[in-house]
Amino acid sequence: MLEKLKKLKVNIGWKSIILIGVCVVLILVDLLAKIFEERYGWNFKVIPNFIEVESGHRNPGCAFSFLANASWGQGFLIGMTFLLLVPLIAIYIVLPERFIILKVALSFIVAGAIGNLIDRIAYSQVRDFVGVNMFGNMVYCNFADFWITFGTVFAIIDILFFNEWALIPLTKKAKEAQAKHKDEEEQVKSDDTDVDGND
Repeated sequence: MLEKLKKLKVNIGWKSIILIGVCVVLILVDLLAKIFEERYGWNFKVIPNFIEVESGHRNPGCAFSFLANASWGQGFLIGMTFLLLVPLIAIYIVLPERFIILKVALSFIVAGAIGNLIDRIAYSQVRDFVGVNMFGNMVYCNFADFWITFGTVFAIIDILFFNEWALIPLTKKAKEAQAKHKDEEEQVKSDDTDVDGND
């Protein structure tokens, strides 16, 4: 395990730098939308009875108002966000450039986490204004929540189907990478067998 950790290195190429810029833009879009929602009192329907914008919703908790009434909830959520951001950013830094979909996913998740973290630190609550009808109930969220959702979906799809360690590889590139890894593992086993035999 220690040997594998020592082999980790910084993998920040031009794609990663662009995605860092995208992350910053996503954070700004979320914060500016929240500012304009407060300033102009947005109230309109995007898709009637499905997606609506309604100003003034505030959530001191997290998803579905979880921990909203807990006196220690805000501090806990702020602490947990910091604890989650550290490994996410570390993974982004060491993840090779070829895992571009995962890097996109991490950029979205980090942007969303930071957007809501800023709200929690500044206001002790999150500013929500986008209502989405879920099973007959209008649930309010913000762009940061969308970034986290999109990023999570991207990551799941990539891990399941597209990257070289995919559980169900669908692309030619993923299948070839997995075949190569399998050949390398078999070669290592063969070399180990030869060494043991010689001993």
